[in-house]
Amino acid sequence: MPGQWPTTPYVICRLINCLEKVIETKVATWPFSRYSISSPYVKPKTLSSKYKPLKNKELTQSSIVMFSTQKDQLFSLIKSLTKAEKRSFKLYANRFQSGTDSKFIQLFDVIDRLAEYDEQEVLKRLPEVKKRHLPNLKRHLYKQVLTSLRLIYIQKNIDIQIREQLDFARILYGKGMYMQSLRMLDRIKKIAVDHHQDLLHLEILEFQKMIEARHITRSRLVENKMEALLAAAAERSFITHSNNLFSNFNIQVHGWYIQNGHVNNEEQITAINEFFHDNRPDEFLRRKLTFFERANLFQANMWYHYILLDFEGAARHARQWVGMFHGQPQIREKDPDLYMRSLYYLLVFLYLLREKEEFARYLSEFQQFEKENKDFFNDNSCMIAFTYLRLSELNYCLVSKDFGKGIRLIETIEAELPKFQEYTDVHRILLFYFKFAYLYFSLQNFEKALEYLNEIIHLKSGHLRDDLQVNARLLHLICHYELKNFDMLDYLAPYVKRLLDNSADVSQLPRLTLCFLEQLSRTPPLEHSRAFAVFYDELQKIRKDPFERKSLNYLDIPAWVEGHLGAVRKERV
Repeated sequence: MPGQWPTTPYVICRLINCLEKVIETKVATWPFSRYSISSPYVKPKTLSSKYKPLKNKELTQSSIVMFSTQKDQLFSLIKSLTKAEKRSFKLYANRFQSGTDSKFIQLFDVIDRLAEYDEQEVLKRLPEVKKRHLPNLKRHLYKQVLTSLRLIYIQKNIDIQIREQLDFARILYGKGMYMQSLRMLDRIKKIAVDHHQDLLHLEILEFQKMIEARHITRSRLVENKMEALLAAAAERSFITHSNNLFSNFNIQVHGWYIQNGHVNNEEQITAINEFFHDNRPDEFLRRKLTFFERANLFQANMWYHYILLDFEGAARHARQWVGMFHGQPQIREKDPDLYMRSLYYLLVFLYLLREKEEFARYLSEFQQFEKENKDFFNDNSCMIAFTYLRLSELNYCLVSKDFGKGIRLIETIEAELPKFQEYTDVHRILLFYFKFAYLYFSLQNFEKALEYLNEIIHLKSGHLRDDLQVNARLLHLICHYELKNFDMLDYLAPYVKRLLDNSADVSQLPRLTLCFLEQLSRTPPLEHSRAFAVFYDELQKIRKDPFERKSLNYLDIPAWVEGHLGAVRKERV
């Protein structure tokens, strides 16, 4: 009737949208809540029972804050200790009996019992410690904890073992026992060579040269001994310089990907080609490279092909990287983190190439390595193994279309996630949530998919990769379409469009998909099947575009469209 306000949900959303634009022009900052009027994801009353944010076991806004919060370093270190490490520290610390030492042990016990670090509570429980003395006492305790950990990890880290022997050699030299020092250096030099510890090897050689230059050692009596020492020092210095250039090259190419993403046109292809060839240390490629020089070179080549969306080339170099460890298993045991990293990236490219059989073979290798060596992993290796292996297992469920197994795996991952949440990058955790959502979406459980997608979308952080945000928001819109929340589509689409406009690394597929979803929100439901058919024809044109390869893999829009067309054909039959 004339003079009445329209009350349809569609018009209400329009009115809210207009009102929001007015507010944004008047107010610079506002303490909006997650579902306040300014949020692009307004939670309508009709949806209140469907899309509640995750609680307790899921990653909430408050739990994400801790990733950027600076915690007390001593408190974090003590809380990271296992029971065995705490017991080892107590045995180590109780060797001292002075008053100061007993105080730092008491401080350890007090901090260990705290749920959150509170300096006032610490001083309250230790009345004999003055506030002005607490920083020095904490510093002393921090050093003692690290020293006790060093005694534990010395058998697990070859570089710590070599450094300890090098320190012993310096002590012997300081005592005037330079011949004993030389014999010890000769012994650890072979260990450094066998484990490709180039920097430590060079340090040993330079120490040997210093002793030979300052003392009478009679090394000249041994034929060519001094000449061999000088030649080895020169060669190792050259190798160290070369290794530094290759590691720089790897970081530079990876940095290009972080800053620019994948190529989207011929100009970007020319730019990355020039950058790659200008920075590659070609003058050092003419000789036989050491293990870590080759590792850095394979990684740089892998990133280069990945930037060019050449997944076959990236997988080829990742295979070479993994193959290096097959030839030298002792390095695989001494540097498990690098080995697991190589396996993970190879599995990522095999997932993008949909190489199901080869993926299964390398995944089995990864699982077997983790099973056999997890008891020897340090905390960092455990975190890497959990993140890389679980993401790879989720990818295998997607590539093999075993979605039921993926759902069962989600329960296992959610039970393990809190143990690593504090030390894992927030992007990795939200990548888990996107995989969870994708699995539920594939099983047509759209409401459950929305729960995980909300955790990504509502994160107030500017540090997430654009592709994760774009894919999450597009999948979010698709889920709302499947639930027939057409008013939500119309309301949310402008915010997704704004995100696409502000993202540099976005291909055609996300933009076309958004336009199609906007069209569906304005089209009567009976005409949707025809719209899907028209959109399917548009997708066939861009499927052959090499710049669309990644978008087609991470969010399989063509499969979703084909599913709707198949359902329509079934109904007609």
